[in-house]
Amino acid sequence: MQLDILAFGAHPDDVELGCAGILAKEAQAGKNIGIIDLTTGELGTRGTPELRLQEAAHAAQIMQIAIRENLFMRDGFFVNDEAHQLKVIQMIRKYRPKIVIANAIDDRHIDHPKGSALVSDSCFLSGLAKIETFDEQGNSQAAWRPSAVYHYIQWMDIKPDFVVDISGFMDVKKEAILAYSSQFYNPDSKEPITPIATKNFLDSVLYRSQDLGRLVGVDHAEGFTVERYPAVDSLFDLL
Repeated sequence: MQLDILAFGAHPDDVELGCAGILAKEAQAGKNIGIIDLTTGELGTRGTPELRLQEAAHAAQIMQIAIRENLFMRDGFFVNDEAHQLKVIQMIRKYRPKIVIANAIDDRHIDHPKGSALVSDSCFLSGLAKIETFDEQGNSQAAWRPSAVYHYIQWMDIKPDFVVDISGFMDVKKEAILAYSSQFYNPDSKEPITPIATKNFLDSVLYRSQDLGRLVGVDHAEGFTVERYPAVDSLFDLL
């Protein structure tokens, strides 16, 4: 299956927090959407890797995502080197996405900018025909480079280069986030409190979408940064 959008996250729940609204919106519009998680988030204070995989599958169903895979890289210790790039390139060539969405370019968690750079570099390398990769059956994969790479926003308050209206999909985004019941705010939980397990953090996800929406005259929006200028055919393509 060729995907219209392939979103990457260093950990399960990164994609939900950063761009669940636009993924759910495009899925409902008939686009083929996929998610690749680099790790299982096994170093997370709360929950277990096995539970995170179950939560990720549940979140994918909520967003109506066609494909979700995990590359089982080492949480906290994966690096942007040839071995890891080849794993990402295999996924890019397998699904031939038109658009790739990656982690934030700068963030509190060290895996987020690492994942951002890893995916971005792999998108470029994936277009080079002399780099050989093979699918699960051992067949040679053809070179493929996405048309665009965008980066969502996470913990840091990064100024977006553009925003996308997700009005009407904020409830889906919130439901997908709360599918990770082991990770986020639950007043009845006995798990240790972490920065993302507070009510303030959960509220901040809503506040950001409302604020970005306010700035462009809609109810809710998600912001993205770019590595090269996006282009439109006409000024009238811009809202």
